[in-house]
Amino acid sequence: MEILFATNNAHKLMEVQAVLGPGFKLLTPRDCGVTEDIPEEQETLEGNASQKARYLHGRTGMDCFADDTGLEVEALGGAPGVHSARYATDGHDFTANNRLLLENLAGQTNRRARFRTVISLILKGEEHLFEGIVEGRIIDSEQGHEGFGYDPLFIPDGYDRTFAQMTTGEKNEVSHRARAVRKLAAYLHAIEK
Repeated sequence: MEILFATNNAHKLMEVQAVLGPGFKLLTPRDCGVTEDIPEEQETLEGNASQKARYLHGRTGMDCFADDTGLEVEALGGAPGVHSARYATDGHDFTANNRLLLENLAGQTNRRARFRTVISLILKGEEHLFEGIVEGRIIDSEQGHEGFGYDPLFIPDGYDRTFAQMTTGEKNEVSHRARAVRKLAAYLHAIEK
């Protein structure tokens, strides 16, 4: 089954393809002639995921899905949350985002945080939402070189390594995105039968 995924991020594409398995061929917006930025103007993860999926469906008419992910830090009242990708700058500057997060957590003893992903699937014109959450904590300095975003600062509960110190396979066992994608995959496999 071919399905359009609202990302041009190679890391994210690889993670999601690994979870969905060989029965699905993921297409990117570029593959389908959509080269402009896809709008993300909502104040919630659910709103952004839905807006992106609806935008792509409107432009291509294809079955598609979009995700939005946020890092929600307890001591920061849930920030950066929906603004995670643009926390420090207007662009996806992971280094600046991580630096600002550490600055804002300086002196905080509560390092509890969670990653939350919401996926909006538009299939045959109907929208379906799926959510994945992983609880953990933020450490004091970056560790590891795998993954992207806040991965070098986040240790999931039950582990002693950051997401950036894990292989893609290890991360996919526990990550927020993988949990949401597994729910999406279970739904897609069930309706294919």
